[in-house]
Amino acid sequence: MIDDLATLMHLTDAMLWHGFSVFLRVSALVSLLPAFGEQSVPARVKLGIAFAFTMIVAPAIPAPVLPMQFGNVIWFSLTEIAAGLLLGIGIRLFILALQTAGSIAAQSTSLAQILGGAVAEPVPAMGHILVMGALALAVMTGLHVKVAEMLILSYQMLPMGRLPDGIDVSGWGVDQIRRAFSLAFTLAAPFVILSVLYNVALGVINKAMPQLMVAFVGAPVITAGGLLLLCLASPLLLITWLEAFNGFISNPLEPVP
Repeated sequence: MIDDLATLMHLTDAMLWHGFSVFLRVSALVSLLPAFGEQSVPARVKLGIAFAFTMIVAPAIPAPVLPMQFGNVIWFSLTEIAAGLLLGIGIRLFILALQTAGSIAAQSTSLAQILGGAVAEPVPAMGHILVMGALALAVMTGLHVKVAEMLILSYQMLPMGRLPDGIDVSGWGVDQIRRAFSLAFTLAAPFVILSVLYNVALGVINKAMPQLMVAFVGAPVITAGGLLLLCLASPLLLITWLEAFNGFISNPLEPVP
């Protein structure tokens, strides 16, 4: 009986140590995960989501080689949280790309101040619409399943208990920032082109008819044109963003071309 209890205690300790090691990486990622890790989501809900992902990921991950000791707990807390934050920041940059694209589009179409402070992160209305649409689209297309797959595959790229190399992380981070801003400028390109054509046409009209107050006539036109373009271009912009987002989740450490 005592031997059976000792065996059960040993198995329980091994399972708790295994789950705790996985939970460290998962919780760090969930804190930055789009939709699940937003500021509007309560901390208890985030904790429940982290536990749920841990229950999914842990059976597919080998148990830690190092035993459960105080020094190993500190080391795993450092390495696994760093790995989770690394993956979370890479995913979060795609939300930053949408916010940047919305800010560029709003500035180009004179819609930068409408509902700018109505959310936790002060972004223009266009950025808020794009972010909400992208989050809804990502969740509808199985964001939780893709994130679980990414977490399982991340242990092949970032083994448990190994600290990522600083040089590799810095180069990877620069590539991700470059991709985020490139994606933002690509998504905002239609609005920038519309703004350039509008201002050129406005200048020609003002030159031909100096007596006409073109500013009073042109301001509603650029606003209406920006809103119309947002309605027409949003599906294509969100699809473009989703393809880039899914490409990153499928292989987060792949070098950016």
